Parts: sequence; structure tokens; C-alpha cells
Amino acid sequence: MFLALVSLAQAQHYAPSNEQPPTFPREFRAAWVATVYNIDWPSKKGLSASAQKAELIAMLDKAKSLNLNAIIFQVRPNADALYKSNYEPWSHWLTGTMGKTPGYDPLSFCITEAHSRGIEVHAWFNPFRALPNKDLPTSRDHVSRTHPQHIVTYKKYKWLNPADAFTQKRALAVIMDVVKRYDVDGVHIDDYFYPYPTVVNGRPSPNFPDGKSNAQRRSYVDAFVKKMYQSIKAKKPWVRVGISPFGIWKPGVPAGIEAGIDAYDHLCADSRKWLKNGWLDYLSPQLYWRDVPRKQSFNALLSWWRQQGTRPVWPGIATARIKSTEDPGRPASEIIKQVNYSRSIGRNWAGAIHWSMKSLMQNRGGISSSLQSGVYLVPALVPPMPWISKSVPKPPTLGAQYSRGNTTVNIGRVPGCQNFAVQVRYGKKWHSVAVVPHRSVSVKGSPDAIAVSSVDRYGNTSAPRVLSLHTR
Repeated sequence: MFLALVSLAQAQHYAPSNEQPPTFPREFRAAWVATVYNIDWPSKKGLSASAQKAELIAMLDKAKSLNLNAIIFQVRPNADALYKSNYEPWSHWLTGTMGKTPGYDPLSFCITEAHSRGIEVHAWFNPFRALPNKDLPTSRDHVSRTHPQHIVTYKKYKWLNPADAFTQKRALAVIMDVVKRYDVDGVHIDDYFYPYPTVVNGRPSPNFPDGKSNAQRRSYVDAFVKKMYQSIKAKKPWVRVGISPFGIWKPGVPAGIEAGIDAYDHLCADSRKWLKNGWLDYLSPQLYWRDVPRKQSFNALLSWWRQQGTRPVWPGIATARIKSTEDPGRPASEIIKQVNYSRSIGRNWAGAIHWSMKSLMQNRGGISSSLQSGVYLVPALVPPMPWISKSVPKPPTLGAQYSRGNTTVNIGRVPGCQNFAVQVRYGKKWHSVAVVPHRSVSVKGSPDAIAVSSVDRYGNTSAPRVLSLHTR
């Protein structure tokens, strides 16, 4: 009897199969990690390197547990750097003193740790903001001191004038320096093209003091966006370019929409043009409102945006407003509805970005628990970029061995592939269980079948390699 039990596990083995599993889920699931004002990370200035690393690891562990597949990591909040820059000083949001090294490279550390969890890192830059507060102490090598002739003071800000060739060249050089030297998966810029004004009777007060018309300003921003996209694609075409503008293109568009800020005129951001012209790989308009009332309706705005171009629109959603004074009473269920709505209206893959990671860490209003047990219950792959690449990677070689209640799946190396999508079948039901960067993964028990697909840097997947359980 004992020998019969021992031989049972030994009698099981996995052999190649022609079985086809269902398609692995696809959805962009991300969160912003803001460093300016220590909004998300690090939690305060002056923490030790080990404390900063521990906080970042905790965030990445949370992202992994929620089945997020990307983080938008702010690396240039105000003409400074959260990495070892060839152009700009270390950010004071790290140490409390601009120019002072934190003792390690946060971007490099973040990439290593995120990739080990199968999570993409999109480096988030602000191209034109020099300082969020003009009275902020700066180091001698900050651009506001080395090139003051290109700085405009506006309200509380110091701003690199977008109309100056120096500003555009500098911002592009900073971004391309990161693209060339770091293994980032994306480059992301936010909504601060020109600074937000105070609006009085529909007009900015004061006006940005550069002597330019709004049409001229838009042309400077357009030129930068186009050049940035072309430059990144020429160097590393798999690096995704994302932009997150103010969520309303113009008041009255679509009908019934109202806004105090006119992003088209006040911020000089013609984000619909960038989407229509394909100067980005995804647009993430900041749709931080509820569905009702109509004047700032999440559903109405997302439906309109999804009709404006052929590239994905993955909305920014205001997870931070759950039970906040900013929007009293907003429940976590509102965020879940928005994730579901993004899925329901189709076109160019589903996805959303949560503002921001801190809210997920806090499980504000139970949002993380709801995501984990519901809409993000199973992992998802980042969608592909067929406008850049339609190549199909080779499927991996596979081996599987059962031991002590689990099955170890060994995956062969595939050139050009960073991740592998793993599915298993117990009985008649297939389960998507993991997106892993490593070439060995453990699954529960002895599945009746195992399928693994290679995933390249563009998000393309191979045909699955399948093993089925056989009994000798």
C-alpha cells in the first residue's frame, strides 16, 4: 500500500499537448507614484536609503498583490532628478537638500525591483516646471540659477519658458538621457505644460508673462510632444510614450461639459491633436469626476476621448478622492464602476491609472480589497502596440515537475522577451495565474495542463506552449 502511494506521484508526468487555453487577460493597470511634495514616495524628506528602499518595496509588493502591471514613477518633478542625472541635481524631495545624493539610485532600484515582480516602470517627467514654489532653496547647478534668462516667474512657480529653444532642447535631452541609460518601459509626462492660472470670468489672471498668443504657445508644446515621441521611438521603439492631460479638452466638448480650466487655451495643451496624430502610445486624461452630474461626467468624457483617435485612452481615476474632503462621500464602488466602464466601451484595450499609489496603500474606503477580490482578481498583460510591432515571439520550451504538493514549471529563455504568461487547467477550467520575469514558477498541486506564452517588450505574445498531465 505504501509503495503504491509513493509511486502515484512518480507515475505522473507532463508531455507536450496541442491543447489551446483561452486568451490571457489584457488590461493596463497602473498607479502614479508622485515624489513632488512627498505625496506618495518617499513619505518624507531625509529618510535613510534603507528606509526609502523599504517604502518602495512595500509599494511594489502592494502593486503585485493587486495585480497591477505598471507604475508611473515620478523622476523629474521640478528640473531635478530622482536618479543619477547627467544634467540636473538630486531632488530635495529625497534628502531635504537639493543636490545631495541619497546614497543610491532610486530609479535604478525601482526598475530592478519592479521588473522582478513583472511590473513595468514608466518614468514620469515634468518637462517645463522649474520649481513648484519659487522660494524653494536650490543648489548652484539648478537650471533656475545656471540659466535664469530662460525662467519665467508666474504666481508661486518658476517655469522654464516653453517658447525658448533652450527649454525644449533641455527637456528632451533629460528625457533621452534616461531612455538611453535606464531600462524603463515607458516615458510619461503630465498636465503641466503651461502653469494652471487663476480664472476670472473665463480668463486667466494673470496671463503668462511671455508676450505670446495661446496659438503660439500651443505650437511650442505641439512641437515638443512630436519631437519627444519621434526621438524615443528612434532610440527604443518598445518604450511606451504616455501623456496625462487635464481631462477636459475644451469646455462644451462634448455637449454639456463645463470646466473652470480650459486646457486648450489656459494650459495650451491640444491633447486631442496628439491623440489624433499618433504622437503617443497612450493618453491618460485625468478624469477625476464621478459619472453624475453631466457637466463633468466620467462616462461622457471617456466615451468622447475614446472616439478621438486610434491609440489607447486609459483614464486617470481619482482613487484618492474616496471619502475625501475634496469629494465628500465618494465610495470605493465609484472607482470600481469606472474600471468596469473602461472595459465595457471597448476600443483599443481597457485600462486605467489610479491617482495615486498612496490611496491603494491605505486601502482607502476598502478600495484595494475590492480591486483584489473583484476586477483585478486575476493578473493581466499590458496591451500590445501593433502600430509599432506585430512580430510574434517564439514560444518557450517548458518542463514541469511535481514535488511536495506543488508543480515547478521551468521556462526556457526566449530572446527579446521580458515576461512569461502562465496559465493552468484544473479539471475543465483554465486559470490565468501569473506574469513572471523569471524562468521558474511554482503552481499549486498538479494541474491537468500548463500553458506558458512568451511576452516581448512590445506586449506581443507567442502562441502558448502547453504541457498536459499524463499517467504512466
